[in-house]
Amino acid sequence: MARMYYDADANLDLLANKTIAIVGYGSQGHAHALNLKDSGMNVIVGLYPGSKSATKATEAGLTVHPVDKAASAADFIMILLPDEVQKTVYKQEIEPHLTAGKVLAFAHGFNIHFGQVVPPANVDVVMVAPKGPGHLVRRTYEQGEGVPSLFAVYQDASGQARDRAMAYAKGIGGTRAGILETSFREETETDLFGEQVVLCGGLSALIKAGFETLVAAGYQPELAYFECLHEVKLIVDLVVEGGLAKMRDSISNTAEYGDLTRGPRIVTDQTRAEMRKILSEIQSGQFAREFVLENQAGKPGFTSMRRQEAEHPIEEVGKDLRAMFSWLKKQA
Repeated sequence: MARMYYDADANLDLLANKTIAIVGYGSQGHAHALNLKDSGMNVIVGLYPGSKSATKATEAGLTVHPVDKAASAADFIMILLPDEVQKTVYKQEIEPHLTAGKVLAFAHGFNIHFGQVVPPANVDVVMVAPKGPGHLVRRTYEQGEGVPSLFAVYQDASGQARDRAMAYAKGIGGTRAGILETSFREETETDLFGEQVVLCGGLSALIKAGFETLVAAGYQPELAYFECLHEVKLIVDLVVEGGLAKMRDSISNTAEYGDLTRGPRIVTDQTRAEMRKILSEIQSGQFAREFVLENQAGKPGFTSMRRQEAEHPIEEVGKDLRAMFSWLKKQA
């Protein structure tokens, strides 16, 4: 069993007299910056001039600088920008200010592992990756809890890279829940695989195919929406709470028998073969190359696919139904 590390294993004093720059103030950026600030760290935020997030960060009591100034002033630089813009920002704004002994940090290994960002040899390169969205990282911290996180060392120039990464994880609340050590390669490849095959790609394709099958057979789209999309959350919550066993314990015997006998007919040997193919495309760098080239070309295919997906009938049906859910309005 892999070892989890907790509060007692990490020493926040290692960052006590350091300036930490959070580059980006989106979902993860705001959570990291505010959690570190509340942990007593000296935090600054790096944003491009005219960024809409600057006001939010300033109102939250944080000092905002242009990225190059933040990189110059900081001892520890955490890059929390979309994967596709990191290379440009790094080359233009951050790399010129990487002096010996600084720490360059990421929350996802994509740009380091696939050679888009190549740091100098005299800086530490680490990763701290919370396994949850930014709003959860922030909310759990405020409740005195945390979100489990991964940490990794790619380059240890100081001899302290691992301890510094663990200290940062403690500063954002990760060690309250437990942090797990990994490598940049392992985190990147498993993260991409999980997104593509199960969490996003697999799930959205499964939901749409189920919906389309019922509607094509003449059933009401509203019913198809409830059965194939809406109830996914109920099942996933049970799985997260207690594994597949708890989910199966909580559903009817009819549902459980259907699960055990019909599930394997949906995820077949052919599906598994395709999963292995997708994994090999990730490992070989084929997916990374495709994604980088798509962005360099101005995202024509990406934009078109986004538009087509937004026009899928399940989105129209869902929009109308959700407008009628009184309980959803309360949450918003």
